[in-house]
Amino acid sequence: MNTSTTAHGGQLLNLYCDETIRPLEIGKTQNCPTWTLNPRQLCDVEMLLNGAFSPLRGFLNQADYQAVLSTMRLQDGTLWPMPINLDVSAAFAQSVVLGDSIALKDPEGLHIANLTITDSWQPDKYAEAEAVFATTQPEHPGVDYLLNSTGDYYLGGTLTGINAPFYYDFTPYRHSPAQLRALFEALKWTNVIAFQTRNPLHRAHVMMTQTLMAQHQANLVIHSAVGVTKPGDINHYCRVRCYQKILTHYPQNRVILSLFPLAMRMAGPREAVWQAIIRQNYGFSHFIVGRDHAGPGRDNRDKHFYAVKAAQELVLSYQHELNIKILPAPFLLYSPARTEFCEESQLLPHEEGLYLSGTQLRLLLQNGDPIPAWFAYPEIANELQTCLPSWAKQGITLFFTGLSGSGKSTLANGILVKLQEQGTRTATLLDGDVVRKMLSSELNFSKEHRDLNILRIGYVASEITKHGGIAICAPIAPYAQTRQKVRKLVEAHGLFLEIHIATPLEVCETRDRKGLYAMARAGKLKGFTGIDDPYEIPEKPDLCIDTSKYSVAEGIDLVLTKLKSLGVLKA
Repeated sequence: MNTSTTAHGGQLLNLYCDETIRPLEIGKTQNCPTWTLNPRQLCDVEMLLNGAFSPLRGFLNQADYQAVLSTMRLQDGTLWPMPINLDVSAAFAQSVVLGDSIALKDPEGLHIANLTITDSWQPDKYAEAEAVFATTQPEHPGVDYLLNSTGDYYLGGTLTGINAPFYYDFTPYRHSPAQLRALFEALKWTNVIAFQTRNPLHRAHVMMTQTLMAQHQANLVIHSAVGVTKPGDINHYCRVRCYQKILTHYPQNRVILSLFPLAMRMAGPREAVWQAIIRQNYGFSHFIVGRDHAGPGRDNRDKHFYAVKAAQELVLSYQHELNIKILPAPFLLYSPARTEFCEESQLLPHEEGLYLSGTQLRLLLQNGDPIPAWFAYPEIANELQTCLPSWAKQGITLFFTGLSGSGKSTLANGILVKLQEQGTRTATLLDGDVVRKMLSSELNFSKEHRDLNILRIGYVASEITKHGGIAICAPIAPYAQTRQKVRKLVEAHGLFLEIHIATPLEVCETRDRKGLYAMARAGKLKGFTGIDDPYEIPEKPDLCIDTSKYSVAEGIDLVLTKLKSLGVLKA
């Protein structure tokens, strides 16, 4: 392990082992358990190893974890607001003992690091959610991930780096903290502003950053998080292409682009403090903190999870402990009368100020409407329109769910025929019975295998959606959490519509052509959905159809009308 110190920050750790001891470190875990890192864990391990998370030397032990939750500090008093732990399954946690060294590998099997375990415990995730996110609402993406996607146990311990993760994309822009500090030294940049981004930049961003550059006699780095961001964000490939284009609108040799593999938590105020410490480790002298910085937006009551200035206020309250100057980002509006951007407080009485939110921008893109010239540069608008085509051109998954005999397969087949009749969109039907035979024949009907079958359907549907097709799925899919996982898979690439075929159980039983309900009632068929295994009714389906009240033709028309209203099909 190496350390270094520069003028911009404190001690920068480097947890990678040198070449002389690498064979010993690899041999240490040759016959030991191996943990395959998921995308978030891979980001965290890389940031730990390269010093971006200095002063951490690995995953937090239990005492530090509890201190971070309650005080935003490590046990020794060091400011650190975010718990960083390796979450694992209960089975894996029980297979290791304290003092063990385990190998951490990426999904392709590259040996990234060794972890020497010092602590293992089962956390109270609801307490963690309340401390870190100030809410336990599952609509918050950070809470949802914590409660539904993390392992039951946390491991703490020290890390030794073996290999840095390997990237194929945008390699000239990927800098470790040491590399970025060295670049600043080479360029003789002493005042350097970090601008955090997870969205494309537009005219107001350029105006705001240019103003701050002039005020502080500083250069600028567009420092974009390209690890894990908010679900539904524009993918980093599109964003980086936008950043490349935006560089031409800045003074020459004053702005550079740099990418870093942060797994964002969307924790708002706490995350703003965390990101300031990380930027300090990268060697920046100034850090821009935006309104609702690292916030996930609005909850199910259309209210912001965090007050719009809460992040700025919290990080400024720690300014005296930081070696980086915090710059609250001004909120700019466009004045048509002046044909320029100005701060909200500078608008005259009754003067109009225009603003386009991320949600409003997405609606324009979804509808295929033009992006206002005052908002975005033409080349950025063109890139976004290419990356995010209108819903009429995007892929979509129609996910029918309901009891056996509800009529979902009949409706799904009817929709397939109607789409083929129109001939304007390519559609594929993924029927539950067919998928069971072709993709999941080795699975039984346990809950674990039912979930796996649905996730396989979701994966295939997401690939169809990614490539602009329409995937029509018609499984029973009885469990809400699994349906939500499928939604996330699909919405990474296009539109997902959950269609609940809400036909009552007693009606479904009268349509029991296979005699399955009768066998279940007689106890000859165990674990049958609706009889001795639950069907979790969708709380907020995109469409609900009871086929005991609508004919097949009427049900098909309801679905087609919905697709036309969204612009997926021509009216």
